Amino acid sequence: MNKEKVMVLASGGVDSTTCLGMAVKQYGAEQVIALSITYGQKHTKELEAAKKAAAFYQVEHLHLDLTEIFRYSDCSLLSHSGKEIPRESYAEQLKHTEGKPVSTYVPFRNGLFLSAAASIALSKGCSVIYYGAHADDAAGNAYPDCSSAFNAAMNTAIREGSGGQLRIEAPFVNWPKAEVVKKGLELGVPYELTWSCYEGGDRPCGMCGTCIDRAAAFAANGVKDPALS
Repeated sequence: MNKEKVMVLASGGVDSTTCLGMAVKQYGAEQVIALSITYGQKHTKELEAAKKAAAFYQVEHLHLDLTEIFRYSDCSLLSHSGKEIPRESYAEQLKHTEGKPVSTYVPFRNGLFLSAAASIALSKGCSVIYYGAHADDAAGNAYPDCSSAFNAAMNTAIREGSGGQLRIEAPFVNWPKAEVVKKGLELGVPYELTWSCYEGGDRPCGMCGTCIDRAAAFAANGVKDPALS
């Protein structure tokens, strides 16, 4: 078993929970810390899901609130925004953005998350940060802070800024979401505990970009989404 200590950015969704499962398998639960970050989103479903996943894997779970940083953003995911969350696929949304990110892109969110996580990870004795960026989110510049170029740049910055003590790993950065789900199914990831929907209802809306992507990923693997059972 690898004796390094790892921090996993845990949002409570499919990708980060799969990362958590991979980290526990590789490093052992006692060497893994899950970090959940709230940023002023419209509901707490993600955080609740992250807590359940951390409890399932029996790992230490930390929470950080970065809401104040995003107070100036009018991103449609944020509670203070009057914008409606789009109910269509990312591909459809990108037809109207003129090459810019989609309206659910939170400004430089992953950059801030990774920077904050780096400070905490170093303080907690970690040498690796895992996060679940994947290729589908980066496609078409929908979420540019999920791209392989962004990941490489942040890894360089964090490695240099930590004096070589810390690195980041995004194991899915070149994978489509269907491959992430395939890996998670092999690992027995508890997808029934996860939450992806941008809305905070009792059940996923099924119509926002992330719901559409999630449904397609499970369908591609020929299985029903356990969270909808």
